[in-house]
Amino acid sequence: MRVSYPFDGARYEAASHCQREWGIELVQELRLNGNESILDLGCGNGVITRALADRVPHGRVVGVDSSPSMLNVAEAHKTANMELKLLDIADIAFDAEFNVIFSNAALHWVLNHGKLLMRIYEALKPHGFVRVQFGGAGNIVHLIAILREVLSDPEYAPWFVVFRWPWYMPFVEEYEALLAQTEFRKYRVWMANRDRHFTDEQELVHMVEEAGLVPFLAALPEEMKPRFRDTVIEHLIARTRQPDGRCFETFRRINVYAEK
Repeated sequence: MRVSYPFDGARYEAASHCQREWGIELVQELRLNGNESILDLGCGNGVITRALADRVPHGRVVGVDSSPSMLNVAEAHKTANMELKLLDIADIAFDAEFNVIFSNAALHWVLNHGKLLMRIYEALKPHGFVRVQFGGAGNIVHLIAILREVLSDPEYAPWFVVFRWPWYMPFVEEYEALLAQTEFRKYRVWMANRDRHFTDEQELVHMVEEAGLVPFLAALPEEMKPRFRDTVIEHLIARTRQPDGRCFETFRRINVYAEK
């Protein structure tokens, strides 16, 4: 079952400060010679894909994403050594084509990581490596708790009877067990705490609106969306606002490094 969520690439680019910060750090960490072939899974608005392309001036970067709106925005960041593909991450099917497979803040949208890891392994060249980070256990705990509460409200519950929860956010031990079933010769999994105090409530609201709320609003009829959005946001601000006026939310990131 494939679900394509209606992200707005331009609005996401304006609101995704956290994702951009994490992605730039991840790109800078990579040990590259400059001629590698890189696959960026869930390239989104292309900002981090461009940063990868800058690191491999004699190589190439292929960014894949399932959102046409995201890829439209990514075109503005495209360089000569970048290629963008409209493709669901779960459907990648490359044969030993890449030296590096990279992903920033995207793979929690993929539910079957057993299959994903197999596809990633197949896509890597011998001695290639994987470096990804995505939401893990303990991520956005306030937002998730509020969403579950609101979804159980009799007003909204009927619209979510067949709703598929959109995120996979595992514990380290859980993901290590998945990797143990693969053919990767070496791997490491760790959790990073990136909890954040937002400068004001609007910074948190923008981030939640352009990512976290999208799957839930997509399940509702148009006339119910504003009320659902306002209810979640109102509860989220009340639960996360600190005495100094900032808002606090948890961000826990599963990090994976693996070699073929």
